[in-house]
Amino acid sequence: MLTINSINKGIVIDHIKPGLGEKIFSHLKLNKSKTPVALIMNVASNAVGRKDIIKIDEHIDLDYEFLGFLDPNITINIIEDGAITDKIALELPNKIENIIKCNNPRCITSIETNITNKFYLASGKKGTYRCAYCDGEYSSL
Repeated sequence: MLTINSINKGIVIDHIKPGLGEKIFSHLKLNKSKTPVALIMNVASNAVGRKDIIKIDEHIDLDYEFLGFLDPNITINIIEDGAITDKIALELPNKIENIIKCNNPRCITSIETNITNKFYLASGKKGTYRCAYCDGEYSSL
């Protein structure tokens, strides 16, 4: 059986959809980290069946907007002295910038490459976002 030790101080990104752990690991550039990190994939979970987990043996800044957009069911556990001191539940962000690109070929962001891609949450239930410039739709779920 695989054993991953607990961490004394750091962050545990938990309840990640199976397979998304690698994308988060890459986005956070954890492969270049000087601190110990662990990406645990396809772990059994009573709550969701299977999940990925990332353990980081230090406190780092996280992009909550990106993480919430990618998987709003992620939980961030802050660890101090081997115990969880804070638990942050993510949700779909109300607005996102430069995470996705508009698919509308007529959108100004498709023509002008230096414009920030901005989207606002149109439906949290459906995970639907709309482009702030052309109202083009993007589904995150």
